Amino acid sequence: MKIRVSKQLIESILINLQPFLEKKDASQITSHIYVEAINNIVTIKATDGEIGLAITSSNLVIEHEGTFTANGKKLLDIVRILKNDEIILETLENNLNIKQDKSKFKLPTFNPENYPNFPLIENKPQITLDSINLIKGLKKISSAIDNNNPKFELNGALLDIKSNETKLVGTDTRRLSIASIITQNKHEFSLIIPKKAILEIQKLFMDQINIYYDATNLIIQNKNHYFFTRLINGNYPDYKRIIPSETKINITLPKKEMLEAIKMITTISQEIKITFNQESILFNSLTADNIEAKTELPIHTGLNENFELNVNSRYLLDFIAQVEESEFQILLNESTLPFVLKDKEFITIIMPIIA
Repeated sequence: MKIRVSKQLIESILINLQPFLEKKDASQITSHIYVEAINNIVTIKATDGEIGLAITSSNLVIEHEGTFTANGKKLLDIVRILKNDEIILETLENNLNIKQDKSKFKLPTFNPENYPNFPLIENKPQITLDSINLIKGLKKISSAIDNNNPKFELNGALLDIKSNETKLVGTDTRRLSIASIITQNKHEFSLIIPKKAILEIQKLFMDQINIYYDATNLIIQNKNHYFFTRLINGNYPDYKRIIPSETKINITLPKKEMLEAIKMITTISQEIKITFNQESILFNSLTADNIEAKTELPIHTGLNENFELNVNSRYLLDFIAQVEESEFQILLNESTLPFVLKDKEFITIIMPIIA
């Protein structure tokens, strides 16, 4: 097999495929990319078995059709040091030769017939929802998803699909984020998508996509990308029980000023105390040392008595970063009970720090 490709194109493809490669064991075929050149189309794949991506392109010159595998990280390292010019990839015996002018590199290949198959979309049901809103919703909740929770289902986001609404849910047990999308679906079901997959979806897809699923996999496809992830098998907690049925206090807050005030305190401490007075909001650092940071915002809250809230500032900042309007709401009950941050169809419920 022999193809010619611009450095810029092959480098871009290889960068996108890096998160899908097996990193720890270079002897595994999943540390390799798979390349197929046929009928003027080149398809390049990477998968670690749990998550996979295939990218197709017609912007390459195929001199001889065929398939090969090569270590994805090493191939990218080679491409990066070459000049911004055409690169030749050619298989000879059991090796891949990478050539440009007088430079030549050689990488061993594996038998491409042993490369893992990707799940197919044939006979799989399709999820009907606005894919751009889905991607925006996943971005909003992704910071709340846990990373290494022994309850494996918490290391992913719940896609809870109802007939007229889809909720995207993420939690790390100290906070719960929910983004709602208006949808029309014939069937009601739920899926748990791993956090790693969610982060890659956000990077890869910015336009309309087709989404398919079964009991094991979620598949996302557009013109040039074919992405799949294994789903998490488990029972997601009943998140509806965490949402307060009613709240006593509802205050509208300015996004920009809140962001600046919280960041000012975090130079000293991530844990902060917020005191809501009738005509202002006070921010203080919560530190055991003799160090202090405090600031005040003149905001009319309408409260008749002070309300104090101790909280991890990171949870507030993660929420505010996703607020689309200039204002958002905070809904409170007692200083020791979970409180709600709300921006239209996006909410985060946070457990305060109990002194």
